[in-house]
Amino acid sequence: PIASVDIVKTLKSVSALHIFRTFPTLKRQKFWGSGLWSKGYYVGTAGSVSAETIQRYVQNQKLV
Repeated sequence: PIASVDIVKTLKSVSALHIFRTFPTLKRQKFWGSGLWSKGYYVGTAGSVSAETIQRYVQNQKLV
């Protein structure tokens, strides 16, 4: 089985490469010497929570 950490690493890596290839000046101007994504991540199950509740949670994280 594939571990969630491997999936997250792959998604972060592939998406960062795509973003920096699409916007090459972004890396030089904003992210020189650092990566695009933070080192941490969170994986959890939603159980019986509705999609709307999850969306509200994600939206509220932008405010933190």
